[in-house]
Amino acid sequence: MKKSMPQEIQQVLKGLALNRQPGWHFPGNFLDMSVDELGADGVRLTVDPGRHCSDTDGQTNMSVVGMLADIGMAVAIRKHVDFAVRMATVSMTLQFTGAPRIGLLEARGRFDGFYRDLSGQQGLSRAEIFSDGTLLCTVSGSFLVLDKSDGLQPMPMRRHGAVDSAGTLLSTEALTDQEQVVYRRACEALGPGPGSFIERFWGFLPQKQEQGASCDFVNGLHVGNRVGHTQGGITVALAALTASAALGTDWCLVGLSSWYIRPGTGPMLHATANIIHQGSFTAVVQVSISDDAGGAVLIALSNHSRAVE
Repeated sequence: MKKSMPQEIQQVLKGLALNRQPGWHFPGNFLDMSVDELGADGVRLTVDPGRHCSDTDGQTNMSVVGMLADIGMAVAIRKHVDFAVRMATVSMTLQFTGAPRIGLLEARGRFDGFYRDLSGQQGLSRAEIFSDGTLLCTVSGSFLVLDKSDGLQPMPMRRHGAVDSAGTLLSTEALTDQEQVVYRRACEALGPGPGSFIERFWGFLPQKQEQGASCDFVNGLHVGNRVGHTQGGITVALAALTASAALGTDWCLVGLSSWYIRPGTGPMLHATANIIHQGSFTAVVQVSISDDAGGAVLIALSNHSRAVE
């Protein structure tokens, strides 16, 4: 890799190179998410963050937490089904401790079994997310096990450093049309503008409104899962960040419960946050995410507490 190339662009090109290997998706490759342990009792995933996924305050972006939570719980279930099947996130609840999102991020996922006597197989799991060794949040969720898709390869349980992408780093001339869209978006995100690189690249730029906030979110390969839908952890992060924008920096996100209604498809998603309650110490925000046709994608409720002055 050229030393003059910004780290953020290096990471994007590395992610695009790894993404040509079937079974994973660009967001996971871009973050270089690592499956460090996979056993009968659970799974351990890590992300070693850098400038490419950091906010302006130096903390890792909330989307990384969302992805670790979503994938950590899903992989814990996949161990008991099949790594090639599709799985749809049904619900996810996160409870935060207030610890900063710094240093190595780690998810420890655990399988809780299958809900009994349902027409569709639905797995239950939980996870703990650690930041630099400190508990950042606890998570629980449920996932619908779907049929295998034709041609969908098993998800690779890749460990950090196991694949050297430097030797196969794509030149910009070798990028496909779809990859060029991601590359150009990354180059634009390096330019001046609100927020950090990751906020501009992935599109987390919610706008404060009188009684809430909204965010128009561009869909595509850069935020997509293995079948092209918006990755579930990124979707829940969109809800969390839009909810936080509704209240402002004086408030801390304490918890969020979300329910997935349909896949995030189409060119755009639209997040709308409405403040349900804002008291002296606590607040509640309702978030809805829809597609361009107005179809509901996700509904979430978040609770917040006022920060120390």
